[in-house]
Amino acid sequence: VTKPQFHRLEYHHLALSKTGTIMLCELAPSFGFIGLWATLTALGLASQVILSGSVFMLSYVNPTYEQWTRKTNPEYPTAVMVRDEIIQMLKGLVAATIPPTLSLYLGDKGMTQGYCGLDGHSYNYTAFTFAVVFLGSDFFEWGYHQLGHRYSSMWEIHRHHHKFYNPSPFAVIADEWADQLVRASPLLTLPLLLPVNMDMLFFTYTLLFYGYGTYLHWGHEFDMGCASDMKVLNGSYEHYLHHAIAIKNKPEHTGFFLKIWGQLAGTEHKGPCRCAKCERDAGKRTKEQWAKVVKPDYSPLLQPDFWAKGMQTTAKSA
Repeated sequence: VTKPQFHRLEYHHLALSKTGTIMLCELAPSFGFIGLWATLTALGLASQVILSGSVFMLSYVNPTYEQWTRKTNPEYPTAVMVRDEIIQMLKGLVAATIPPTLSLYLGDKGMTQGYCGLDGHSYNYTAFTFAVVFLGSDFFEWGYHQLGHRYSSMWEIHRHHHKFYNPSPFAVIADEWADQLVRASPLLTLPLLLPVNMDMLFFTYTLLFYGYGTYLHWGHEFDMGCASDMKVLNGSYEHYLHHAIAIKNKPEHTGFFLKIWGQLAGTEHKGPCRCAKCERDAGKRTKEQWAKVVKPDYSPLLQPDFWAKGMQTTAKSA
C-alpha cells in the first residue's frame, strides 16, 4: 500500500468509528473504474429524478392558474419535447460522470491531492477551497458557455441544448456528451491542482450547481419584483431568456450563478424586460388567457412505447 493510500484508509477507519458514515474516498477501493463510473451514474440519475423530477411534477403536471402567472413563457412544453430533454439529459449524464470517476480512481492511487475529512487541514482552509471551487467553477462555466456561442465549431455541439427553447427542469444537463465532459472536468482538474476536500467538491457540483441549475431551468419565477432588479445572481428569467434568444454569435446571459462575468463582457440582454411580473403588469396573465393555454398530457412519459419511439428518433438523427 502506498503512503497516500495508507493515510486515507487509516483516516476512514477513524471516520467510520466516530460517525458511522462512509465518505466518497471509500468508493474507489470498493469498485473498479467501470463499477465506480456505474455507481456515480446511478447516484447522479437518482439526484436528477429527485431534483428535476419533483420540480417538474409540482410545476408542470396539473398546473394551477397561480403557478402559470409566475411562468416566464406562457406556453408549456409538449410531452415529446420533455421526453427529448430527458433523453438528452441521460446522454449528458453518462459523460458528466467520467471526470469525477477518474478523480476518485486516480485519488485512490495517490495521483491527485483530493482528500476526505479534514486530513490535517483546517476548517478555514476548507472554507477557502470552497470559495475557490465556487468562484472558479462559476467563471469556468460562464467562459466555456460563452465560447459555445462564439465559435461555429463549438456551437455545433452546444446547439443541441438550445433545441429546448422553452425548457423544463429536465434540461439542466441536456447536452451533448462533449459539452458535459468539459463542464464536469473541474471535478478532475481541481484535485490535480490543489488539495481539496472531495466531499465538499462533489457536494458543490451535485447539490449546489445541479440544484441551482434546476431552478434556472424551472421556467417559473419567484415573487421578488422585476427580474431586471436582480443585480448579483442570474435567475430563472435570465436563463429562460438565454434559451429563447441566445444563438450562434449571440452569447446573451451565458452565466450560471453570478452576473458579474456577463456584465463585464457586456453580454446581458439590453431589450425590454419580459419577466412574469412585467407580463402580469401588462395584463398578459389573465384568467381568460389561462383558459386558452394548452395544458399538455404528460402521461405518455410513463409509457414504454413512447420512450421507444423517442430512442429510435434519437438514433436516426445521431
